[in-house]
Amino acid sequence: MTVITAFPWVPKFARGLVRDLRIRWALEEIGLPYDVHLLQRGETDSAEYRSWQPFGQVPAYDDGTVRLFESGAILLRIAEENGRLLGDGEQGKWAVITWVMAILNTLEPHIFQLASTDIFHKGEGWTAERRPQIVEMIEKRLREISDALGDKDWLAGEFSIADILFVHALDALGHSEILQGFPRLTAYRDRGHGRPAYQTALQAQLRVFEATEKEMSA
Repeated sequence: MTVITAFPWVPKFARGLVRDLRIRWALEEIGLPYDVHLLQRGETDSAEYRSWQPFGQVPAYDDGTVRLFESGAILLRIAEENGRLLGDGEQGKWAVITWVMAILNTLEPHIFQLASTDIFHKGEGWTAERRPQIVEMIEKRLREISDALGDKDWLAGEFSIADILFVHALDALGHSEILQGFPRLTAYRDRGHGRPAYQTALQAQLRVFEATEKEMSA
């Protein structure tokens, strides 16, 4: 049985954004059963978990043959092992892989900077000068990706792990108004959200957080 790790609780602003959702979504798209190991207090710092996930983060992944960490690598493993979500033929496969790398390396670091500035450093004096620069770079990248997407439904032909990553990256902009200037990408994000596998994965993640919250308040 495939196992992934997840947190039992996160603050409300992070719900739907924790990266185990990406793996849940891919597994739901394929129809592959999986178990979720909820990390208990202190477990992320244990030697056992750090041997699996050196940074103490989620998700980590174990399919009985391969143990991995980092959501991009896990998605590539799932797609390659199951022959799904990785494009059609060599060109299709490498187009998907290229977009995976682009989302992780060219777009997402800027989005993370914005979230860090707006949420974790909110109200600090330096953010007034730095934030417009971050927004400008995000908007530049979004324009470029929007142009590359054009009238296509998905980044690289059929729906793929690249789209899982991109939709989830766009979700991290939900606290801002940036995406309002990109109707093509808003429609793209909504197509991703409309997929049954996404809805199943999201609700599974949220149920855990809600159940833990009830236990905490009991």
